[in-house]
Parts: sequence; structure tokens; C-alpha cells
Amino acid sequence: MTGTMSEALRTEDPAEAIRDALARRRPHSADRFGELTHYAMAVPGKLLRPLMLVASAEAVGGAAETALPAAVAVEHLHVASLVHDDIIDGDDLRRGRPSVHARYGVADAIVAGDALLFDLFAAVAECAAPPRVVAAVIAEFARAGGDLCRGQVLESSMVPPSAARSGSGLEDYLDVAAFKTGALFRAACRAGALLGGGSAEQVDLLGDYGRHTGVAFQMYDDLLPYLATGASGKPDASDAANLRPTWPVLLAHRDGGPEHREAVETALSGALSPVETLELLRFAVVDSGALDAARRGARERSGLALACLRGLPGTVAVTRLAGITEIAVDRDR
Repeated sequence: MTGTMSEALRTEDPAEAIRDALARRRPHSADRFGELTHYAMAVPGKLLRPLMLVASAEAVGGAAETALPAAVAVEHLHVASLVHDDIIDGDDLRRGRPSVHARYGVADAIVAGDALLFDLFAAVAECAAPPRVVAAVIAEFARAGGDLCRGQVLESSMVPPSAARSGSGLEDYLDVAAFKTGALFRAACRAGALLGGGSAEQVDLLGDYGRHTGVAFQMYDDLLPYLATGASGKPDASDAANLRPTWPVLLAHRDGGPEHREAVETALSGALSPVETLELLRFAVVDSGALDAARRGARERSGLALACLRGLPGTVAVTRLAGITEIAVDRDR
């Protein structure tokens, strides 16, 4: 590790160290392959997953330096999933700029995502930890990757709510959120705890914390198109265009009046343009009170996450993890 990264970690600025490590791993390149992977990684997001991984290592008494390569790895897995997700959803905007496939084409975007997935194993191998721990971390990431794929298939098979199935999609939605979002948060925290030398109980606690935080993050993420803040970094009409029944939409259909249920059913029928679909869903979500209910639900889930942190030894790191959970359900400010 360079002196710059070590100093950043010692001065309690792990985000700076992670950004530096990511930039070093994906430098500017003259060849097209290097350009593709650099472009995909060049605009780091909130870095919640790598930050949680490092903080989880510290929360059980470990050193941040040991966990840094794995933090780089988990961001590679996350970005790879976004590259592929944008192709599936047809989203041409990601993090406020053209998505990889919008700029370079679908074929090269698939390759770029695949390359990032393979490189995550090389990054984990650089962790200065016993081989059995490194193997366990790789297993956590592999399991999370499988869960991501399972969640994508489940999401694609979700049926829009109807008069005969009011509220029936909420359980499926929570399963999708746990697989597509919660799994990678879970893996990040379990990997950090493993690298930090945590006990089996601590690894499980931090894994549960990560899973709950991830589900809360997704629940709140689904509110952003109705808050009109632009905080998602992708088109507000993405879920509407894909006729996706999200958390606030499902609540509006279950708890709203007849006019709100009719609005949801019409919007998700596929008969309208994406913009018209979003506007009709916005009416149903806001006018029914589902927006506030969905916000409360996300914060209730974040409370489950925070409860998992009690009793962990790393006070500063635990405070940092609690702060990340607060950010996950308060991104409209």
C-alpha cells in the first residue's frame, strides 16, 4: 500500500483511500479495452459498499489496510452489475453521464462488465490475510453475485398488481430487494468482518446489518423518482418505462383508494408512454399517502440494521456504519 493510502486511512478518510486505490487500478489507457473499464469506474458513486467493508473490518478490531483491496473488489462487482443492469433496463444515463452501453455499444459494455467481475478476484487476492480468510471472502462475493442474478430473474417475473392481487407483490418485491441490493451490502460487511478477524457471531451480525441496510437503501431508492431531486443519477422514468412495480407503487395500490388502484393498473398496463406512466404513478403514490408510508417502511428497515451494530467493539467504525445507514434512507436532502 502506498503512503498516501495509509495516511488517508489513518486520518479517518477511508473514502479518499478507496478512490485513490480505484484510480490506480483503472488508470487512463490508450487502448479501447482499458478505456472501457476506466470509463465504467471513472466516476465513483457514494462508495457505500466499500466504505461499509472497511468499517466492518475496523468494527471487529481489524485494520483498514488489510481490507482495502477487498473494498476495491466490491466496488468492481457493484459497477459491473450496474453496467449489465443498464443494458437490461435500456437506461442511457448512469451517475449523470451516458451509461457504458450508450457510449460504447452493448457488446463492448457486456465485455467491460465481465472484465470488472474477473478483476475483483485479483483484487481480493491482494489482501494481506491468511489464505483461508481470502477464500472465505471470495466465497462471500461469489454468493452475492449469484444472488444478484437470482434477484434479476425474480424481478423480471414480477406481475403488476391488479384488483384480484392487491398487495400480493410486496413479498416478491422484498425478495428482489434482498437479492439484488441487500446481498452485496451483506457480502461487503461479512467480507470486512472476516478480514478484520471477527468472530463467527460478529460476521453474522454485520452480514445481517448489511442485508437490512441494502434493503432499506433499495426501498428508499424507489422513492427518488417521486421526490424530483435527481438524486438517483439515472432517468426518473426508468422503472416506469420497464413497468416495474416498486415499493411505493405497490403500497399505493394496496393502501390507496379505488382511484389510486386504477391509476397504478392503468400505468403498468403498457398502454402509455414512459413519461405518462410516471406521471400517473406519481399521482397514485403522492395522492394516496404511499410516499410517506414507503419512507417510514425504509426507515423501519434501517432500524433493524442499526440494532445489529450493538455490542461491536469498534466504536468509531460502528458510528461510521450507523451514519452510512442514515445516508441510505435520507438521500433527498
